[in-house]
Amino acid sequence: MPHLMRTSRLFAWLFLTGVSVTIIVGSGFYLYLRPGLPPVDQLLDIKLQTPLRVYSKDNRLIAEFGEKRRAPITIEQIPTIQLQAFMAAEDSRFYEHHGVDIKGLARAAIELVSTGSIQSGGSTITMQVAKNYFLSRDRTFIRKFNEILLAIQIERELDKNRILELYLNKIYLGNRAYGIAAAARVYYNMPVNELSLAQMAMLAGLPKAPSAYNPLANPQRAMQRRDWILGRMKELEFISPDAYELAIQAPLTATYNATEAEVDADYVAEMARAEMVRRFGDEAYTDGYTVTLTVDSKEQQTATDALRGGLEAYDRRHGFRGPIDQLDTEALASEDLASAMQSYPRIESLMPAVITAVNDDKSEARAHVRQFGPAVMPFESMLWAQRYRTENWTGPKPEKPSDVVSVGDVVYVRVDELPKAPTISAGDDPSENPASGIAEPVRVSLMQTPKAEGALISLEAKTGAIEALAGGYSFSQSKYNRAMQAKRQPGSTFKPFLYLTALESGMTPATIYNDAPIVFDDSELETAWRPQNSSGQFYGPTPLREALYRSRNLVSIRLLRDLGIQHTLDYLKQLKVPTENMPDNLSLSLGSGQLSPMELARGLAVIANGGYDVEPFLIQRIADVNGETIYEAPEVILCDTNCDTKETTSAPPDTDAENAPALTEETASETRVMRRLADERSVYILHSMLRDVVKRGTGRRALALGRDDIAGKTGTTNEQRDTWFAGFNHNLATTVWVGFDQPKPLGRREYGASTALPIWIDYMKVALDEAPSAFMPRPNGIVNIRINPETGKRARPGEDGTFEIFKEEDAPAPLAPDDEDPRGNSGNGDDLSRQIF
Repeated sequence: MPHLMRTSRLFAWLFLTGVSVTIIVGSGFYLYLRPGLPPVDQLLDIKLQTPLRVYSKDNRLIAEFGEKRRAPITIEQIPTIQLQAFMAAEDSRFYEHHGVDIKGLARAAIELVSTGSIQSGGSTITMQVAKNYFLSRDRTFIRKFNEILLAIQIERELDKNRILELYLNKIYLGNRAYGIAAAARVYYNMPVNELSLAQMAMLAGLPKAPSAYNPLANPQRAMQRRDWILGRMKELEFISPDAYELAIQAPLTATYNATEAEVDADYVAEMARAEMVRRFGDEAYTDGYTVTLTVDSKEQQTATDALRGGLEAYDRRHGFRGPIDQLDTEALASEDLASAMQSYPRIESLMPAVITAVNDDKSEARAHVRQFGPAVMPFESMLWAQRYRTENWTGPKPEKPSDVVSVGDVVYVRVDELPKAPTISAGDDPSENPASGIAEPVRVSLMQTPKAEGALISLEAKTGAIEALAGGYSFSQSKYNRAMQAKRQPGSTFKPFLYLTALESGMTPATIYNDAPIVFDDSELETAWRPQNSSGQFYGPTPLREALYRSRNLVSIRLLRDLGIQHTLDYLKQLKVPTENMPDNLSLSLGSGQLSPMELARGLAVIANGGYDVEPFLIQRIADVNGETIYEAPEVILCDTNCDTKETTSAPPDTDAENAPALTEETASETRVMRRLADERSVYILHSMLRDVVKRGTGRRALALGRDDIAGKTGTTNEQRDTWFAGFNHNLATTVWVGFDQPKPLGRREYGASTALPIWIDYMKVALDEAPSAFMPRPNGIVNIRINPETGKRARPGEDGTFEIFKEEDAPAPLAPDDEDPRGNSGNGDDLSRQIF
């Protein structure tokens, strides 16, 4: 008995000593580590890395930028059964422990000893929150002890639901998906509240090993993990046996679902991205900003499609340039044509394909198309493919498929009809009878990627809001945004600015100029300059109205000579049309300066809205990750008088002077006051003249819209290097440019009316659909007078005449009572002679 007592005391002392040492060591670690632990309240201030999302004004996704896919949600938005699935997988006693689960650690140890692996894990959800938000992933004792201390601290200061919400928004679930909401979209393309029980269990299995248990990379292991979680949920009575049996039999339904843009607007998206980075730096990619643009999704998609369609149409008119590559016989004999096609990029809707057979008797070619496999290309889709020789000459029209393609040719095609689903009879096993599961070949058309490029910009004339913008055929092929960056000669689309200068200088639509040959000797030129009209002909005395709608170059030159080059440049500066790249000679009248499509579109919008300033803008609203508006585009006010009193400014919200991101004056303004730049009467008269371009002149194709409020101007530069159409009504101004990135001729028969105008029509047909006519209101001080069109003077009674509009002070003088010349030739002819000669 004494021996037993001594032994008991020894064990008691050893136990107490061990406990004391443990407490002392633990306390020491705590005292050592505690000062370095972050305060828990930082959890509430931490910004989850959430991507930048860009939307159209009608809330269609345009683009998403950022490494991590995440969509933070509240715990109220997550179904209870989904919460229970995660607890069954990671921490079944989450609502019972205080941050560290001793029973859970013991259970994990038993699982490790008995099975060689840990299914449920030893870390609690709170410990994982501590690790994911504050600590590194180093596997060290110090890091684990920090994790335990932080978990206990978190439990003291935050309630359980908040901890669980933080966990479910932070965890990595594979395929760049962070958080439960993003994972539901990536794997099942649906919100969390629409997932099935089996799908919920599948997602709950991912935190332990996002790669090993990934349903896309390792479907078998993922199913095993899912089934274990379902069994655990039944064991914990989270689900009924019947629900378990139903879920356990559910097939694997996970697929990869990338965040797909709902609008094809890559150039617009890049503009928005660049502006957000300019304002917020790299945090733009991670702080969850939502940007709403001014573009309308329908109009933007139409702009993209119209530009691509117009460039493809031009390209087809000039013939087939041949295959982009040739595969040899050995490559064609390989069964892995799909891999060979991966070497050639998809360009928008155009897919690379290799010709595998040519059958002239059946008038078709067979091909293997990337992503689609076997395809048939009917000869009808190749009829356009005359061989390209030069921009002015093509080879003979093809008569059979072999005139166009050969076996082994790698070409681009467009899919016309998707393959039909294979027909499998009842009882057929596709593995035993592969032919029963083969779909019919897809039907395709021969295409090629256009070499010519283009741009389209559409502005709301009265505010400057960008309604649509396309900067080229394919952003993936070329990031160069021609709408904003290309500096090109505007050609005759410059003439509206010249004629507006003339109207502001006292001239009228009835002013007569002689359309006759003219020669200029210039010491800077090797030869004399002999400008011509596009037709090569001359038409004699011509009113300015007719000269504009027929785009008479020689009239424009004489007009600029009379106005004065410097006076015209000064007026362009008044209109805020850039003049840095404008020549100071008479070639200015023919648009030999350089403007970007956006600069020309902005100038056109000034004319369209009646003469008020325009500042194009793209971003309508910026919201933070919580949906709070941090920027709203200011209201635009058109102002004629006392404009200074209407301007109000305020500091940008939630910023301070030292740390604020770069913001323009526009950003800080509550109202943007657009002052009048041109006399409204002159602009009204110019509207009338430019409507005649559509009704009677070079823009007649636009009559296809069936509208009477359309005005505009075509433009074509020397050797057809740049072609344009700039058109508008009082509300919407749209400009289209077509040309090569490295300027060269488009072809003798190519003009603004044949290249740019069809694109403009395709876009405006949609943009103006069901929109009422929009004319500029007639201002005071405008008079209608019947004139003799040959002289520009008032018509006498009984004389053939036409009505013209004038500013009151510029109207033709009343006829003198003693003026009886029936042809109206009395009076001083010096002014008319000056204009004619």
